[in-house]
Amino acid sequence: MKRLSISLIASLLLVTFVTRVSSQNETRYTFLMAATKAGQQVSRVLPDGTREYDFEYNDRGRGPKIKTKLKLNSDGIPVSYETTGVDYLKAPVKETFSFNTGVAQWKSSSESGRANAAKPGFYVSINGVYEETALLAAALLRSPNRKLAVMPGGEAAIAPIADLTLRNGGSTRTVKAYEISGLSFTPFPIWLDTDGTFFASVSSWSSLIREGWESSVPDMVKLQDEHEAKRLGKVARELTRKAADIVVIKNARMFDAESAKVIENAVIIVEGDRIKAAGPAAAIDVPTAAEVIDARGKMVMPGLWDMHVHIFPGDGLMQIAGGVTSVRDLANDTDQLLAIDKKIRSGEEIGPRVMMTGFLDGRGPFQGPTKVFADTLDEAKQAIDNYAKLGYTGLKIYSSIKPELVPGIFEYAKSKRLRVSGHVPHGMTAEQFVRAGADEIQHTNFLFLNFLADKVKDTRTPERFTAVADNAALLDLESPQVTSFVKLLKERGTVVDPTLTVFEGMFTDRPGIVGRSYAPIVERMPVQIRRYFQIGGLPVPEGKDERYRASSLAMTKMVKKLYDAGIPIVAGTDGMAGFTLHRELEIYSEAGIPNSEVLKLATIGSARIMKKDAMNGSIKAGKFADLILIDGDPTRNMSDIRRTSLVMKGGQIYDPAALYRSIGVRP
Repeated sequence: MKRLSISLIASLLLVTFVTRVSSQNETRYTFLMAATKAGQQVSRVLPDGTREYDFEYNDRGRGPKIKTKLKLNSDGIPVSYETTGVDYLKAPVKETFSFNTGVAQWKSSSESGRANAAKPGFYVSINGVYEETALLAAALLRSPNRKLAVMPGGEAAIAPIADLTLRNGGSTRTVKAYEISGLSFTPFPIWLDTDGTFFASVSSWSSLIREGWESSVPDMVKLQDEHEAKRLGKVARELTRKAADIVVIKNARMFDAESAKVIENAVIIVEGDRIKAAGPAAAIDVPTAAEVIDARGKMVMPGLWDMHVHIFPGDGLMQIAGGVTSVRDLANDTDQLLAIDKKIRSGEEIGPRVMMTGFLDGRGPFQGPTKVFADTLDEAKQAIDNYAKLGYTGLKIYSSIKPELVPGIFEYAKSKRLRVSGHVPHGMTAEQFVRAGADEIQHTNFLFLNFLADKVKDTRTPERFTAVADNAALLDLESPQVTSFVKLLKERGTVVDPTLTVFEGMFTDRPGIVGRSYAPIVERMPVQIRRYFQIGGLPVPEGKDERYRASSLAMTKMVKKLYDAGIPIVAGTDGMAGFTLHRELEIYSEAGIPNSEVLKLATIGSARIMKKDAMNGSIKAGKFADLILIDGDPTRNMSDIRRTSLVMKGGQIYDPAALYRSIGVRP
C-alpha cells in the first residue's frame, strides 16, 4: 500500500534521485526487498559524458521501470535531465529538466516550472534513480560549506556518518556513509565508495547495492541504525518532559470514550503514569500540591489508536505529535520492530505503545517483503512459535499463503493466543477467509473482491486494486449477496480494518493536484515533501475518471453499512505516520458514522479488540495516563482532531508544536 512514513519518504527521495566506471563504463547494482533480490540497476557513462541509468524492480506486481539520462556541469550539477518509463503503480513517467543561459525549466506529470538563475540549483527529481542522490552527495561534498540550493526549492546539506570496512570472501572494501538533510522530515543516509561514487542505499525494508556485495547490507543497516538511534535519543531527551508527581487537568470538556459522551467542566488527576481520578469537577477532590494544566476551551480525550502501521525509526515522533499514543504494527522486520519497541519503552525514542503482529507469506513471484515464509504447516508453526515467544499479539497472513494451509495456521495461532488477520490469500474469497477462522480482515478492497471472483485473475497482483476501482461502484450494497456476507461477519464477530485513506488516494488522487488526504496539511510541510502529495494515484484508464471516484465513495458506503450492522471497525491507516489517521477518521465521519462513535472506535474500541482496555482506551481511574488535549471539539467537527495542543503518555508530556518544528513541519 502507498504510505508516507519518514522512512518511506526518504526511500522515495532516494528513488527519485557518479558511478564508479568499470572498464566497460558499466556498473551493476542489485535491488533487494527484505533480503530477496527484486530488481536491478545498470549505470553507464557514455563517451560524451552523458550518464544513463536503467532501474526496475518488482514488488508484488508493482514497481518502477525507468530510464534516466542526465548531464552535469563542471560543478557536478545537472543541466539536462530526462526520465521515462513507468512508476511504482505503473503510471507513465516522463520527467525533464534543463538549464540554459540562466533559465531552469522542469516538467513532469505532477508539476512544471521555470526559474531564472545565474547558476542552477541541484534539481531533485520525482521519478528518477538512486544514483541521483550520489550525484547530489558529490556536489555537496564539493561545495565550500557542504550546502546547496535545490530545485524546485529549498536547501540540502550533507554530513559524514562513518566509514565501514566490508568483507566479502577474501575481498575487503571501505565505504563511507553520509546523511543528507533538507529534503525530508529527517536526514537520510547514502553510501559512497572511497572515490566518491555511489555504492549503496540500504534499509531493513529495501536496498540497492553494488552487485556482489549484497551480503554486506546487514552490517551497513546496523551502522545506520546505531547512528539514527543517537539522533533520536537526543531528540527524545530534548522534547520529552516528565510530568510532576501529581498533575491536575481542570476546566476540561472530557470525552468519555466508554459512553461516547462529553463531560463538561471535568477534572482529571494524574499521579505518576496513571489516572487517579476523572469526572465532573464537583465530584473530584483536587489536591493543592500539583502541576495544574488549564484545559479551558479544549477537549481532553484518550490518546488515539492507529491499528494499521508499519513503524520505522522516527515515525513515533509523528504519531505522538498527532495524538496517537498506541499503534498496532502489522508487518515489519522483526529485529527492527523489536528494537524500536525497546527504545520507545526505555524513553530513548519518542513513540506510542506498540502492539506487534507477525507477518507470514508464501514464497513466489508476488511474495511480500518479508523474511518469514511458510509453504507448509510445519513452517508456519515454527514462525508462529517464534512470534509468540517474542511477545507478539497477532499474526497477519498475506496474499501468497496457500489457501489449504489457512485453517490450520489460524487454529495453531489461536492456540498460542494470537489474533489472526490479514489479506485474503489468492485463491480464497473473503467469505472463505472468515469461515476459516479469521478474526479480522485488513483493507476494504478485499470485501469487494469477495464479489468479483469471476473478474479477477490474481489478487496477489495490482489487480486487487484496479478491479475494485473499476467495479466497486457497480456493486449493489443492498443485494442479497452483500447482505448475506455482512450477516456472516456479524455472526462471526469479524473485525474490519478499512484503511480507506489508502483507496481514497489510489482512486481519486490525480497528478498535479494535492490529494484530499493531505490537502489540509500540505502548506505546513517542508517544500520538497509537498511535491509528493501531488504525484497522483493509480493510472486511470481513459473514460474511467468518474468510475474510479465513484468506487472510492462505494468503499466509504460499505464501511457505513458495516457500522450500521454492528460490525467492529478499527481505524488503521497504512499511511504516513500521525497525519493519515486524522483523515481516516474524517472519512468515517463523512460516511455518516456519528463523530462520537468514530472517536470511540479509535480509542476504547481498539483497546478492547486488542484486550488492552483494562489499562488503556478511556479516561478512567487506574488506567494509563494516555491523554490528548484538542484545541476544538471533534465530536462536532471531526477535523478538529488535527489540532492537538498537548499529549501525555504515561506521565510523559509532549508539546506537538515543538515535535513538529523538529522535523520541519509548521505547527
